[in-house]
Amino acid sequence: MDILADILLGLGALGAAVYCLVLSRRLRRFNNLQNGMGGAVAVLSAQVDDMTKTLDKARLAAGESAAVLGDLTERAESSARKLELMMASLHDIPDHTENHDASSDSQAQNHQEDAPPLFSSNRVLEAAE
Repeated sequence: MDILADILLGLGALGAAVYCLVLSRRLRRFNNLQNGMGGAVAVLSAQVDDMTKTLDKARLAAGESAAVLGDLTERAESSARKLELMMASLHDIPDHTENHDASSDSQAQNHQEDAPPLFSSNRVLEAAE
């Protein structure tokens, strides 16, 4: 009976050795960096590193753009307030078109007829005289 137990124990050890050999070969193929899963993991790891760097740069650029945009918005709001103040001050100025009379209009027309044209050369004026 002892011999039978020793034979079964030896067969069990031999089966475990074969099982370990098969598992080691599968694991070696799985972790192969050329065409196995290890290569895919290595490539994905490199891509994750690149994407992390790119994301950090994009965050930095977005933060800078937000700061510039905030400054520009403040300047625009300040300019809008100034324009509103100017528009409000224009309501206080009396309208001069209501106070004009016909004599001032005729004087302006006579003055315009006597004045030389703005965009003519001296040769054209000499030829007209």
